[in-house]
Amino acid sequence: METKENGYSVLMLPWLAHGHISPFLELGKQLTKRNFFVYLCSTPINLSSIKNKITSKYSHSIQLVELILPTLPDLPPHYHTTNGLPPHLMPTLKEAFDLAKDNFSKIVKSLNPDLVVYDFLQPWAPAIASSYGIPAVLFVSAGAAASSFMYSLSKDTDFPFPSIYMYDFERERMSKRVQVLANGLKDADRVFQCNERSSKMVLIKSFKEIEGKYINYHSMLTNKKVVPVGPLVQDVVEHDEKKDISQWLDDKEESSVVFVSFGSEYFLTHKELEETAYGLELSKVSFIWVVRFPIGENIKLEEALPQGFLERVGQSGMVLEGWAPQRYILGHSSVGGFVSHCGWSSIMETMNLGVPIIAMPIHLDQPFNARLIEEVGVGLELKRDNSGRLQREEVAKVIREVMVGESGKNIKRKAKELSETMLKKGEEEIDLVVDELVQLFKEGK
Repeated sequence: METKENGYSVLMLPWLAHGHISPFLELGKQLTKRNFFVYLCSTPINLSSIKNKITSKYSHSIQLVELILPTLPDLPPHYHTTNGLPPHLMPTLKEAFDLAKDNFSKIVKSLNPDLVVYDFLQPWAPAIASSYGIPAVLFVSAGAAASSFMYSLSKDTDFPFPSIYMYDFERERMSKRVQVLANGLKDADRVFQCNERSSKMVLIKSFKEIEGKYINYHSMLTNKKVVPVGPLVQDVVEHDEKKDISQWLDDKEESSVVFVSFGSEYFLTHKELEETAYGLELSKVSFIWVVRFPIGENIKLEEALPQGFLERVGQSGMVLEGWAPQRYILGHSSVGGFVSHCGWSSIMETMNLGVPIIAMPIHLDQPFNARLIEEVGVGLELKRDNSGRLQREEVAKVIREVMVGESGKNIKRKAKELSETMLKKGEEEIDLVVDELVQLFKEGK
């Protein structure tokens, strides 16, 4: 087993979703550059999905640690992740995660790290760390606008920033989701306890230039110092699969293509997929669209799309099933917009690359992120009707507005300016994070 010779060791425990594990890994990589040794703990199926992201550069400073969950009747090991998990099994996964706390306690005792960094759904993690005299810090991998809004809901406090809000249909969906119990705890209670138990500070994946007032408000709500860690954009990984994509993009004019993708764990309903397809067709804008279906659903791409869609769009559109090299596509000069579900990591990556965003949030923190995008001025949101339904005309209108409309010119300028700001800042937030953590170690708690 690798051990630290100098410096500090950190044990990281993210929630069992790729959208959480990835930012924890990126934060870990940044810490290893500053003389930290990182243990990243998750289920075997989740760890297998990130092994290829730990290149030789990090192989001696990041160690993967398996957390074994109990086998429950409805939850075999391949479901020990949110990726492809049937929605009705989410409470069961949270229960299994909770039941793994004794295994996590053994890991903490064995590794004896200087610090535990944990996620928003496991209040037992900081309690275990505390029992061994080890400080524990919450790392919020969502944005400050979204996290402070949700925390204000848990405290029944009015949110003071009118540009961040929920539509009635979003509030209804959110209410149903957060009221679901797992081991007697609502998500809102878990979030509250995780904030309360964090040692003096909370780390958050953000930066002050776009979320300064929300970071300060989060700090006021929690009575903790909220320390931004920056955007934590992933390293570029080479993929052989991009040859056909590269050739197709190379034939397009600069900033003429819109990229369409809704993350690895979110799926459009059949009606949403249909409206998106017709919207793209009506927009007359060239596009690359990544279409995904839930694991276990035997759906053929051609049958899911409107009849004749692929033939009608011809060479103006490329539809890919399952996966695409997102960072490569967004960084290509032919791409001038991104239709996104507004997952926070995708938003940070897109801002970093200076690409305008057409926001199409689905649920969780995504609606707040969409409104933040409009506030910052780097994108526009597709508006749904009062029932939350998507309309093809709206899809086409907003895509055209961003890609070729007058307001799109200002959005492109703002997106470029923000990208330049992020590049100039570099990794200065991480240096401040390290200063804060070292101070925490010196204080002994």
